[in-house]
Amino acid sequence: MATNTERAAAIRWIQAQMADYGLTLEALQAAGCFEPPPPPPPPAAPPVCYRNAEGLTWDGQGEMPSWLKRAVNAGQSVEFFRVG
Repeated sequence: MATNTERAAAIRWIQAQMADYGLTLEALQAAGCFEPPPPPPPPAAPPVCYRNAEGLTWDGQGEMPSWLKRAVNAGQSVEFFRVG
């Protein structure tokens, strides 16, 4: 965090730049300088680690899905469904 002295110096610099370029607060507002930033992008979906022939997927987190449990209980290896 900037100290009060640093903040005051920054304000003076900005005022000097505005005076040098003939800028007004209204001109800066019209140019969109004070628009709120865009919202952050939604978090990326977790990568798919396992997929079956029907396209059902699992990221390997949390409880194993029923389609994979059934395959493992039938004797199939979990690694058979690993992607990549």
